[in-house]
Amino acid sequence: MADFDYLAIDTRGAETRGHVAAASIDAARAALDRRRLYVVRIEPGAAPAARGRPLFGLDLARRKMSGKQLTLFTRQLATLSRVSPLEESLRTITRQTEQEHVRTIVAAVHAAVVEGRRLADAMAREPRSFPPLYRAMVAAGESSGTLPTILERLSVLLERQAEIRGKLLTAMAYPTILAVVAMGVVIALMAFVVPQVVEQFDTVGQELPLLTRLVIALSALITGWWWLILLLVGLAAMAGWAALRQPPVRLAFDTWLLRVPLLGRLLRDLHAARMARTLSTMVASRLPLLEGLNLTAGTIHNRRLKAASDEITDAIRGGGSLSSAMRRTAVFPPLLVYLTASGEAAGRLDEMLERAADYLEREFDRFTATAMSLLEPAIIVVMGAVVATIVLSILLPILQLNTLAGQ
Repeated sequence: MADFDYLAIDTRGAETRGHVAAASIDAARAALDRRRLYVVRIEPGAAPAARGRPLFGLDLARRKMSGKQLTLFTRQLATLSRVSPLEESLRTITRQTEQEHVRTIVAAVHAAVVEGRRLADAMAREPRSFPPLYRAMVAAGESSGTLPTILERLSVLLERQAEIRGKLLTAMAYPTILAVVAMGVVIALMAFVVPQVVEQFDTVGQELPLLTRLVIALSALITGWWWLILLLVGLAAMAGWAALRQPPVRLAFDTWLLRVPLLGRLLRDLHAARMARTLSTMVASRLPLLEGLNLTAGTIHNRRLKAASDEITDAIRGGGSLSSAMRRTAVFPPLLVYLTASGEAAGRLDEMLERAADYLEREFDRFTATAMSLLEPAIIVVMGAVVATIVLSILLPILQLNTLAGQ
């Protein structure tokens, strides 16, 4: 079966271009006639997947949509699909998109839809931009005839996830910059200031205080063996990365992360809120709960949480309830378990999961605000203590010399 490029006019008089697979040109014309397209030009072409082979099997020029771009695309498609056919909506988005790589991706989806493929199958041509969970919900919307509604729910889901990511990055930005600047100041003092001061004490002939000797030794280590320190840090990072690639080590490390007082709660609540909102959207879209759990588990990076999701899937497949399976894993917040049980009992699981997600996200906001408000002064205090120690180590010999001179 060959692939043909065509230029045609639709029933509204608008030009449309695309590709169609057929045994011959006559068969391609017949396929386009069945779509009520008036063929202006048709000629043999290359299949979209075969237009060029990437060098060494790596398609370096191929890019994917970012989370922000996917959210915008979904919102646009949800709005346009309510007032115009899907093919026209995709063509409109293609023309309005400013980023070249996004335009290329949307154009490929549009071409596949024009060929007669379902939207979910067309998006499967760009798996890096449209994850399996996204495509599954689109397929459910197409099967049930509620695609605009599903796209609306997807856009809300993506916007909420983007909002949470933005809040997390905003909360971490200032403490991270502050910590980096503090480390830079301390290293500059140890590498450039302390050695200059030490030269003044070399001819004194008196034993320096213990604190001064320790600071001088640390300064000499940094200035004389900085390359060895960097090498050891690099080797340690590589060894840690290699160890974390081993499933047992990664599982043990991720389990330990969940037990860290502040970080563990943050990771647990983030995962629970994301899982609750995703499952709420999928249940409201009439997708099977098991399929939703399987697709959600594929997006989890923490191995302990992923194992818990797999345990829930196995329990439900065996006839258990979602709430009891969550309770047995012992990694989900009690509120989520309670609201899930209430939703199952009342037949309103999607609504209760959404409420749980709202509550957990509000708790996340309050928790991060409190934690960051404590972290910032903690960094300042630690930095002040380190700088004060360095200054004190310099002042102690001076005070000792003044005492000797006064005697």
